[in-house]
Formats: sequence, structure tokens, C-alpha cells
Amino acid sequence: MATPKPVAVEAARLTNDLAPYWMPFTANRQFKAQPRLLVGAKGLHYTTADGRRLLDGTAGLWCCNAGHGHPKIVAAIQRQAAEMDYAPAFQMGHPKAFELAARVAALLPGDLDHVFFTNSGSEAVDTALKIALAYHRARGEATRTRLVGRERGYHGVGFGGMSVGGIANNRKSFGPLLSGVDHLPHTHLPEKNAFSRGEPAHGAHLADELERIVALHDASTIAAVIVEPVACSTGVLVPPKGYLKRLRDICSKHGILLILDEVITGFGRLGTSFAAEYFDMLPDLITTAKGLTSGAVPMGAVIARKGIYDAFMTGPEHAIELFHGYTYSGHPLACAAGLAALDVYAEEGLFDNARALSPYWEDAVHALKGLPHVIDLRNLGLIAAIELEPIAGQPAKRAFDAFLRAYDKGLLVRTTGDIIALSPPLTITKAQIDEIFGTLAAVLKETP
Repeated sequence: MATPKPVAVEAARLTNDLAPYWMPFTANRQFKAQPRLLVGAKGLHYTTADGRRLLDGTAGLWCCNAGHGHPKIVAAIQRQAAEMDYAPAFQMGHPKAFELAARVAALLPGDLDHVFFTNSGSEAVDTALKIALAYHRARGEATRTRLVGRERGYHGVGFGGMSVGGIANNRKSFGPLLSGVDHLPHTHLPEKNAFSRGEPAHGAHLADELERIVALHDASTIAAVIVEPVACSTGVLVPPKGYLKRLRDICSKHGILLILDEVITGFGRLGTSFAAEYFDMLPDLITTAKGLTSGAVPMGAVIARKGIYDAFMTGPEHAIELFHGYTYSGHPLACAAGLAALDVYAEEGLFDNARALSPYWEDAVHALKGLPHVIDLRNLGLIAAIELEPIAGQPAKRAFDAFLRAYDKGLLVRTTGDIIALSPPLTITKAQIDEIFGTLAAVLKETP
């Protein structure tokens, strides 16, 4: 039996000892040598441990759409914690889970009207994949087991999400992953679409690659296709004009479910409730998280079309229809935060604000053209990417250096490879947009 550490040793451990915490998606050694600690957040700003204000250009991690510490969301969480901290999710329920599901469903187009709660986007993706497989089985098409993702796609870090995802560094260390998975080509065509404003003109034909996969395996073996409307985590790859509708048509033609991963694009990021509305198309399943509670409490969800839900509602009424779920599905605190976030979005017109500011944001993004090392600029809604020319033999270093310089100048950005990504809270103003891009311009001029 392992010997526990002496109590005196544990008591003596400093509260700011950085060693025990293995940080996610972080260069741990670099961070712990030069830590960047956040100790407070309000509105569009973080407060650092050394007392500086940091303008949040990334809404936390694409999630704090209503900004930080919104009093209505904070109060809702506090009230719920005092009233009921937890309720079991299996064979029991509580009112706020049903209310939140109804209100989320009301934001979606068509018959996307059944909501399954998870705790994160990763769990939402794995849930959607399982629902797709079980749906075909329930309809007597159990041969439909193949899943199709896309190169450079990001669908979280569960084994299902990694398998359909297409970012090499997220996959290469973890073995063969799920079998029976294919990938569509990504839609990034810089030779034709560099510096596009909004949706690029070229690339809708890339959706036709799904026909090649169907011809290879036969449609009777394919359960679902999953794509992000905008592939954000890989560096904001905006879909070419007509691409998503073309993909929808091919899926419908072959009886394949289409899953839109809207973990980032849901809840106003493009100036509409969801990207499905923005692109005027109807997927079969939508995954979401992040903005669902404005990042205040972890929560995710899958929204399914009525026909998918109904396919499970057969057999004896006392029998469980879907053997899947989580201890914290529909957690009371998360539901309270979600309901308050939806109130804030509506009452403060934050989706409308995002839509109204999108042209101003676009102009600010593209004003960076011509600055040192900038090889592409991309934008849609309140999302942007600044792609930098890599340093030979040192991939990702130039963007990471820019990230550190921006931090020192009071701006938080996100990097992926040699791409700087931006996604501010939807409460942003024109003056704050000017501050973001003024700081970035200064950073780019100084970055070697």
C-alpha cells in the first residue's frame, strides 16, 4: 500500500505551487517557468495576478458570450445552489431541465426540438455519434455504422470525437482510435481564397467527396457525417459558399444523418442563434456547449430532429429507450445558468449586437493585411483568424510569440499552430474592437 504524504507536508504546500496541476492543451514547462495567472473577471476583462487588466479577445475559450460575471447569471447560480445543489438525472427530473430544453429547442429551425444534456462539447459529440448509430439500428438499418468526419475538424477529446476529428496532434498519440471512420477533405484553399471576406467563393465542390466515400463503402454502411459549420479550433476555416447546403443534399440523398458541431457557433457567434440558421440549412443533429451557459457552468447538449427522437419511443413504456447519459446531465446549477444566459442574450440583444458589429469587425480584421508575416485573414460573424508565415523549422513559434506579446500588452488571444484566433464576448463595442486590432497591429509589427 502506498504511504500517504505526511499531513504536515501537505499543510505546508504553498497555495501557488504550480507543480501538481497537469494543465490541458498547455506547454506546461513554459507556463510554470513564466506563469500567466488570472484571478478575476468582469465584463470583457480579466484581472491578472499582478493586477493588470486583460481585454478578453477570445470569450474565455469561445464560451463567455455574455461576458464575465454577468450579475443575472451569477445570481441565478447562487439561488439554485441554495435551493437544490443536485438532482439525479436517471428516472428523475427537475423543472429547470425541462424549461431549458424547451427554450433551447425554440431557438432552432425546423423540427430540431428534442434536447439531450451533457457536460461539455466533447460529451455532446460522443452522444450525437451514439444517437446516430442507435437511430439506424432502431430503424432496422444496423449496417449503418460508418462515421465520416473532416480533415482539420475538431470535435472534442473523447475517443469518438477524436476519431471523427482531423487534427493530427490531437490523434497521433492515442493509438488507432475508432475503426470505420472516413474523413472528407478540409475546405481551406489559400491559393484561391486567401484574404476572403466572409464565405470564400471557391470550394463548394469539396462536399462532393462524400459521394466518393459513398461509392467506396455503399450508403447502407454510413451512419452520419459530422462537420463544424466554421472549423474554429483549427484556425477559423470558413465554409465556401454553398458547401454546407451541398453536403446536406448529399446526406439526404443517401439517408445519412448530418451532424453540425455548433459547440462554438451556437448562441450568437455568427449573429444568429445557431449557424444552421445563418446558413439556412437543417441538420439532423446539432451539438452545442460553451455559450449555452455563457461558460459559467460546464454544460453541453445534443439537439435532435423529431423523427430521430420518435424512432426510439417504441416498445414497453417502462423500458429505457436509450442506454446513455451522465451523472450530471441537466445539472441544476448548469440549467439555472443556461436559463439566465438565454435571458441575457434576449434582453440585451446580444445576437443582434453581434450581427450589427460583424461588418465593422470584418473591416478591422482585414485592416491587418500587409503587416509583417500575415499570409491570410479570415472572418465570419464575430470570429477571425490571422494566419502568420511559420518560422522555418519552428512551427507555431511565431504565433506563440505573438500571443505572449499580446498578453504583455493587455490582450488575450488564442493561437492554433501559426494562426491567431479571435472570438470576443458578444457584448463587445466598436471601441473595444479598435483596441483589439490596434494592439494586434502593434504586436505584429514587433514579432520577428
